[in-house]
Amino acid sequence: MAQALEQPLAGRRIAVLATDGVEQIELTEPWSAVEAAGAEVSLISLEPGVIQAMNHDTEAADTFRVHHVVTDVAASDFDGLLIPGGTTNPDKLRQNSAAVEFVRECVNAGKPVGAICHGPWLLVEADVVGGRTLTSYPSLRTDIRNAGGTVVDREVVADRGLVTSRRPGDLPAFCAKVVEEFAEGAHPR
Repeated sequence: MAQALEQPLAGRRIAVLATDGVEQIELTEPWSAVEAAGAEVSLISLEPGVIQAMNHDTEAADTFRVHHVVTDVAASDFDGLLIPGGTTNPDKLRQNSAAVEFVRECVNAGKPVGAICHGPWLLVEADVVGGRTLTSYPSLRTDIRNAGGTVVDREVVADRGLVTSRRPGDLPAFCAKVVEEFAEGAHPR
């Protein structure tokens, strides 16, 4: 029983969808949180190789090895999805039909999904925010409303397995909530 409490995500596979320009702390903090909770984490991207993370959108940070290309995976391969922000990362991802379809499949299958900062742009593009309550970086809020979502200004919001946060300062609350939602499992759409 103690093992289950310490490792609530043991046996779960979590996808992190990111590409060049991802905000490093929004990639590494949630990744570390779900891994510490026992999950196996895979970096999914647009191309094989490595992606370049950034600090504050402008300063090159570390690179990260891509585990799978988005065209080679399906929502059924994973128990949950993380979408980190940075301005460039979700903007590039939302222009890729395979990335958009992967997000749509995850949400429509009821998989828990966490998106922080500019990450909800991808949720808007996947047309999965209608009738849901989210938060995001302020510049995305009109897009979310135009896509049929309700926007609130809180550090973390969970709506039927969809977890959103506004900025890196919200990471402690975001990480705790995504671990909780991933542990709960699928949420009917």
